[in-house]
Amino acid sequence: MIYQLRTYTVNKGMMDDWINLFNDKLVGIMADNGIKVEDAWVNLDKNQFIWIRSFANAEDVTVKEAAFYGSADWNAVMDHARTHLARIQVEPMESVLKVPASR
Repeated sequence: MIYQLRTYTVNKGMMDDWINLFNDKLVGIMADNGIKVEDAWVNLDKNQFIWIRSFANAEDVTVKEAAFYGSADWNAVMDHARTHLARIQVEPMESVLKVPASR
């Protein structure tokens, strides 16, 4: 699995609107294009939105991101969504956790 740790710095005063947009629109558009959102958080200063999405492998990232970013649904909300964000940081990751067998 490949995960993306995504940290968005949200413009001042826009966090509540961003969270609503993310939950009400963006998660659904990603799901429609096969992208799984694992979870999302807001830092204690309430200026960063941190979330993780996952893919089966590198090819899956390429295919599903192309579908998402090329979709009419994303393009309909893209400009509005981006007005909320001052900075986007994406860190691709792979899990190294080894779950022990039952004792």
